[in-house]
Amino acid sequence: QVQLVESGGGVVQTGGSLRLSCTASGHSFSTYAMAWFRQAPGNAGRERVFVATIGSIGGEYYADSVKGRFTISRDNAKNTVYLQMNSLKPEDTAAYFCAAGVHGGSYHRQYDYWGQGTQVTVSS
Repeated sequence: QVQLVESGGGVVQTGGSLRLSCTASGHSFSTYAMAWFRQAPGNAGRERVFVATIGSIGGEYYADSVKGRFTISRDNAKNTVYLQMNSLKPEDTAAYFCAAGVHGGSYHRQYDYWGQGTQVTVSS
């Protein structure tokens, strides 16, 4: 069992930066692929949208909408995955969720464990 807790969300102006963190408890964090998904306001009934993923030994993959602006990284010694978000836009406003899965990928059903989410709001 893995428990995930996100932090670092907040309100930022267009063009600003935020760094999200997701800390895992439980065993074998280093063996999981980790990812970030997001859910925009008013879309609670829809599936979460892929943002970025990183494999257990590295190797990152990004959604086209964030490529070049966001960076995913992980520190296995701290059981933590990060999402550095730069050049933020109003359309990045969403609840951001951390996820862990054995195989990874860009589809939310590929992940077994989820955090509770952290809100990011980008003002124009």
